[in-house]
Amino acid sequence: MVENADGQVIHVTDATFAEEVLDSPVPVLVDFWAAWCGPCRMIAPVVEDVAREMAGTLKVAKLNVDENQSTARRYGVMSIPTLMIFKDGQVKERLVGYMPKSEIKRRIDAVIS
Repeated sequence: MVENADGQVIHVTDATFAEEVLDSPVPVLVDFWAAWCGPCRMIAPVVEDVAREMAGTLKVAKLNVDENQSTARRYGVMSIPTLMIFKDGQVKERLVGYMPKSEIKRRIDAVIS
């Protein structure tokens, strides 16, 4: 089965993180965010665009840091938004703060190619 074949962003929690992200057969972009974070709301449509454009190649997930503090702490998330690219269960890239889609895709391509 191809992960994220429909291009939808999935929501992960402390309980589902290992299965959905670390054990994923395809690379995963994880958006660490919170509802009160302005820059997180700004980057959300960019993340959704990336999910649609890279459907079948990349899984895209969001993790609310307020509701899932254990995972956020484990990966040292101090500022949000933080985007991390996981491949084979490991963090391969970390992007902190808002950045344009072209830069996000460039960093993803560097990891998955």
